[in-house]
Amino acid sequence: MQIRRLTGTIGAEILDADLGRDDDAAAIRAAFVTHSVVVIRDQRLTPEDHLAFARRFGPINVNRFFAAHPEHREIALVLKEPDQTGAIGEEWHTDHAYDSAPAMGSILHAIETPPYGGDTVFASMGAAYEGLSERFRAMIAGLSAWHSSRHVFGDTQKDTDSVRSGRVGNAAAATQDSLHPVVIRHPLSGRKGLFVNPQFTTRIDGLLPLESESVLGALYRHCQKPEFQCRVSWRAGDVTLWDNRATWHKAINDYQGHRRLMHRVTVEGVPLTAA
Repeated sequence: MQIRRLTGTIGAEILDADLGRDDDAAAIRAAFVTHSVVVIRDQRLTPEDHLAFARRFGPINVNRFFAAHPEHREIALVLKEPDQTGAIGEEWHTDHAYDSAPAMGSILHAIETPPYGGDTVFASMGAAYEGLSERFRAMIAGLSAWHSSRHVFGDTQKDTDSVRSGRVGNAAAATQDSLHPVVIRHPLSGRKGLFVNPQFTTRIDGLLPLESESVLGALYRHCQKPEFQCRVSWRAGDVTLWDNRATWHKAINDYQGHRRLMHRVTVEGVPLTAA
């Protein structure tokens, strides 16, 4: 098995791995903690293999909103058909930030990929925090922010392409509002990192609206710097796992007229603690 860094900041690529081998799985888990994003090339997984690998990391979270695999409800379908214009996850986000114990991470298996495009971009929240000035880090220390599912998956989204196509649904279940530290200490690595994101974070607790918007806006612009990012270009069979507490990610929707199908399994996390 070979492990190669994708960038100097975030991400690693793994070649010649067998996800069923205990030694390989242990090395992949260690790379996951170190690099936050791990793409494992050229896998031939059944849904059962995918689930068994995910359970090595922890209990599985059954997604409330995504369409599920017809035979395995623990597997969410991330699908875009050739006639659909909108892709799921086009905005920078952190999965399940609205839950009281945000998901540890997701394991995405590429089933069908377009002939070009369809990459996923990730950003390191540890590197972003470390790239802030000392004064700004002191200013945000001790702050907490609210995260919600309501404005993304709730009733206001009924007329979106993803809802009309059945890829996303169950709006009545979008009732989650959770308060998390703006700066967390990572549960596995101990590294300090930011935990806010443009899609699910709604406001910083205790600040006036203009103050909250200003602080979050500054953080969002800072976190999108290219030096904090890596980009995964997919091939059918690839498996990518990312740490939800250490990264943002977004899907690049640049393959109109082509089909893209992924199977996603999400692993449960733990409540977050302030750095």
